[in-house]
Amino acid sequence: MSRDKLRTLLPFVCPTCTSTLPLRPSLITTFSRNISDSPRPAAKRPSLDEQIARTAANSGGYSLGSNFSISDALSMMDMPEIADPNQASRLQYSPPHRIHIFATKHNTHMTLTAPAARKLKPELSDIYKPPEPNRPLMTYATGMIGFKKSGRGTYDAAYQLASYFIKQIQERGLLRDIKEVEVVLRGFGSGREAATKVILGQEGRLIRSKIVAVTDSTRLKFGGSRSPNPRRLG
Repeated sequence: MSRDKLRTLLPFVCPTCTSTLPLRPSLITTFSRNISDSPRPAAKRPSLDEQIARTAANSGGYSLGSNFSISDALSMMDMPEIADPNQASRLQYSPPHRIHIFATKHNTHMTLTAPAARKLKPELSDIYKPPEPNRPLMTYATGMIGFKKSGRGTYDAAYQLASYFIKQIQERGLLRDIKEVEVVLRGFGSGREAATKVILGQEGRLIRSKIVAVTDSTRLKFGGSRSPNPRRLG
């Protein structure tokens, strides 16, 4: 029976019967509570210091005193510590070197760039500065290895350029300074496929293991100015 029904039946119950018939303890408690309508006493909530002390006792008994260190907090959170102090510097991201392959219809250009040097003591103002561009180390085109005029846009010229480019990286001693390489492709000329074949072939076996990403930065026009009319022969 609900509490509201008990409250409605209370005036019709004989006082003598109420005193002679014993009720269960649960009913007595509910009945008296409904009559008095007194609010329940609020449970005492533990303070923040008590919660921290209880957590520390359950985690291994660390005391939050003057000797409380970060390692104690990490052990309470079940997180591993950094044993090697130089490991924090290794976790920082280092930009890779980049090989830019610009393949047009009439020529092919290849450029090797290195990431900007880091400062030993960075300043607070460096946070608001844009990232510095990569430093160009060397650049070659098909015209620099003997191809002239219409021969610069052929597949054979781009293949020889890529082979010569990788050979120059080894002869100049730049390969030992390169840890990671990102290949950036631009354009849809014949040099795009030729340079890819060289990197995947025998000539690119030393540089191929250092490649971590291949990016296509070809610029596509969405709308823009009107293109010239196609050339008509005959």
